[in-house]
Amino acid sequence: MKQTLRLFLVALVAGALTLGGYKLLEDKNEIVISEASQDPSFIPANYTSNLSSTPFNIDFTEAAEKTVHAVVHVTNTTISRQPTNMMEYFYGGGQARAMVGSGSGVIINPDGYIITNNHVIANAAQLEVTLNNNKTYKAELIGTDPKTDIALIKIDAKQDLPYVTFGDSNELKIGEWVLAVGNPFNLTSTVTAGIVSAKARDLNEFDRNPQSFIQTDAAVNRGNSGGALVNIRGELVGINTAITSETGSYVGYSFAVPSNNARKVIEDIMEYGNVQRGILGIQGSTLNSQNAKQFGISETEGVYVAGIEPGSGAAESGIKEGDIIKQLDGYKVGKFSDLAGYLGSKRPNDVVDVTVLRSGKVKTIPVTLVKLEIYQIEELGIEVKNATNAELRRRGLSNGVLVTESLRKERSRYDLSGIIITKINGTAIKNIDDVKQVMSNRAYNEDVEMTFVNRNGELNTIIFRN
Repeated sequence: MKQTLRLFLVALVAGALTLGGYKLLEDKNEIVISEASQDPSFIPANYTSNLSSTPFNIDFTEAAEKTVHAVVHVTNTTISRQPTNMMEYFYGGGQARAMVGSGSGVIINPDGYIITNNHVIANAAQLEVTLNNNKTYKAELIGTDPKTDIALIKIDAKQDLPYVTFGDSNELKIGEWVLAVGNPFNLTSTVTAGIVSAKARDLNEFDRNPQSFIQTDAAVNRGNSGGALVNIRGELVGINTAITSETGSYVGYSFAVPSNNARKVIEDIMEYGNVQRGILGIQGSTLNSQNAKQFGISETEGVYVAGIEPGSGAAESGIKEGDIIKQLDGYKVGKFSDLAGYLGSKRPNDVVDVTVLRSGKVKTIPVTLVKLEIYQIEELGIEVKNATNAELRRRGLSNGVLVTESLRKERSRYDLSGIIITKINGTAIKNIDDVKQVMSNRAYNEDVEMTFVNRNGELNTIIFRN
């Protein structure tokens, strides 16, 4: 009996100790978990924040109110001739017919200056502008720049007009909210919202005229061309210009000319009558894995300098072939359209800080931009520039201008890019001033005889019939 009682007491004590120890450990574990939950680095799954500070509560009404009354409807009446017989079909003529197109525009000062797209007003015989209050005015064409697809027109409203102020498109960030404001189909102003999807987007990668568009997902349709792209402060950051679509309707991709480039173009038109373009004076290409391997380098971002124009700012400042341009004035250059877009807002004699990577070392070089001497011969559908002495010597010539590109698709079959024009209508051509003089002095509808040397050094003549 005593032995049994002793065993019972031992078992009782052991059980009490076990339960006590378990309880003590349980309490300590609770304390550890509690302390961990107070650790500042710990973010619980049900964490909530103050939604008033998130972008979901951004108010677009102020930006819209600042913009809608300054966006107008632009009507373009063109006159075309419809052939009525075979003779008119082959030799021109026919019954005149008026065709009406339309788009949008943005008033940029109280005097009635309006910025729009060149393709909105192209070949206009008559321009009309309808304001958001339904008043309509005749418009005067001030100037155009087909390269950037920007045009400037003006109305005389006899009173100060509401207008949009320019913002800095260089400061736009990917993901930033923007509004697309247009006046399509004369519906009065319409507003759509989206974000900046990309910057410096080039829609014609292999074109000789590199572009640099702002891409957004704000809905833009036909009739919105020439309308405003504004930030949430109501500042003009772009001119809506194009969409890309397999159907012709909006599918999520719209593109705008950056406001810095558009502003520079219209200021040039107002001050000089034409666009003053400043260039570095390089030939280059966007780096990627494929051509980086070809050039024997490891960099896959930036612009590779493949050549230098003699006498250019790049040549004078010491930029060398093989340099990789990484920045302009501190702005990143990841591809050629970044470079082209930034320089599109600059003028001849502006100084740009060019940051290059050379032999593994970063170097910043101030470069003075030089004027791009070009002239578009509209009658021939080609663009020419002054030929350098080196270009003339390579083909054994003493004079001539270089054709940089064909402006019309029908001219592309002649493969005129790269030829050097030596004579027009029998007159020797030394520079683009000679071209302007010959073309302006010719009789109305006179045929144009162009003598040139092609890229193989062969002498040829083409007669352009009018």
